[in-house]
Order: sequence, then structure tokens, then C-alpha cells
Amino acid sequence: MLQSEIMEQYKKDFIDFMVECKVLKFGSFTLKSGRHSPFFMNAGAYVTGSQLMRLGEYYAQAIHANFGDDFDVLFGPAYKGIPLSVATSIAYYKLYGKEIRYCSNRKEAKDHGADKGLLLGSDLKDGDRVVIIEDVTTSGKSIEETYPIVTSCAKVNIVGEIVSLNRQERAADSEKSALDVITEKYGFPAKAIVSMSEVVESLYKAGSNGIITDEIKTEIDAYYKEWGAK
Repeated sequence: MLQSEIMEQYKKDFIDFMVECKVLKFGSFTLKSGRHSPFFMNAGAYVTGSQLMRLGEYYAQAIHANFGDDFDVLFGPAYKGIPLSVATSIAYYKLYGKEIRYCSNRKEAKDHGADKGLLLGSDLKDGDRVVIIEDVTTSGKSIEETYPIVTSCAKVNIVGEIVSLNRQERAADSEKSALDVITEKYGFPAKAIVSMSEVVESLYKAGSNGIITDEIKTEIDAYYKEWGAK
């Protein structure tokens, strides 16, 4: 795997945070795709107030670094995207002083009450600039559901998509990563707080004293030899 350039501090802190929260684990895991992976990320393990507060701040920093302030709405697809959009909109105001509206979808539209319809939080309006926020994408399939929901509600401009981890492995039916496939297909940049190569760079220590040991590093290298994106 390629080494990244000098890593921003928030990325290093986020990598340590994922390990601390037991969100990022190393071992032997079978993914939904059927691939056997030496690492696994479960964003559902962020469960406390302090964890969600910090998570929102890392997302906010990554959004600011990749997209700047030129957006109005964070759209978090149901279900995991709902707390992500809420926590990050709060953090964005705290860190950068800008009010960002949050919006999410329901799996089934609500047919009664003042907030009936498909959306939670803010409505989407014509001209809104939207950043889509998700936990992680391996195949790129989730955006196939999210994109038509967002674009059918109003004439919006999707500024980009942000996920927590770029796994840097081939998407289904492609030699490219899921994030590259999304960018190519939909015409907006898909970015991550950190990439797996940055994770390895930060956590690998030769010998057996690092979180990523020589043995785990060998397994990761073998995995990317087989499944790594071109």
C-alpha cells in the first residue's frame, strides 16, 4: 500500500479514536461481499455522548478540509447516517461557527402529523448545497438508494460525500475503489476522513508491539494484493 503524504493531526487522532472505541478491529472477518478481510469497521460501536461528540468533530474537520464552508445541508441516510448528520451539524457550528441544517430520510414515509413525509429534520429546498454523510462504503451500493432520494426532493446541488474510512478495495464489477466509482458515476467528489493506507501508516510498528503487528501487516498486504483498488 502506498504511503500518504504528511498526515493531518485530526486524521491521526481519528485513527486512535476508532481503535479506542473498538470500532476498528483486526482479525478475521467475513464481509457482506463474501470477502475475508483482516480488518473490520463497525460504526455502530459509537454509543456514548462523548463518542458521538468527538465523532462529529472529526467528520466536521474532514468536511471542512475537503469541501470548505460552501454547503447548507448534511444529509445522513437512514439509519446510521441519522446520528452522524446530527452530531456533525452540531460540531460544525461549534468548530466553524456556521449553521448547517441536518436532513435524513425515513425508511417508510410518515403519513400524518406536521412532519409527515419521507424526510426527518430540515426539508430540502431548491438551490440547497448538500453534503451526504455516511459511515463507510465498500461496494458503493448505498449511494444508489440515497442519490435518488436527495435529488427527487428538490433541485439540489450535491457538493460531495464524506465517509469515515476509505477501504481502498475494489468495488463490485470495477477495478476502482467505491469512492472513485461514486465520483465517476455521479460527478461529485466522494471523500473519507482517513484511508486504510493512512491507518496502516499510523498503527503499524515493526515487530509485535504495534496495534498492527508484522503478522497483521502481512495479512493486510495479502488482502490488498487480491482486492486492492487500482
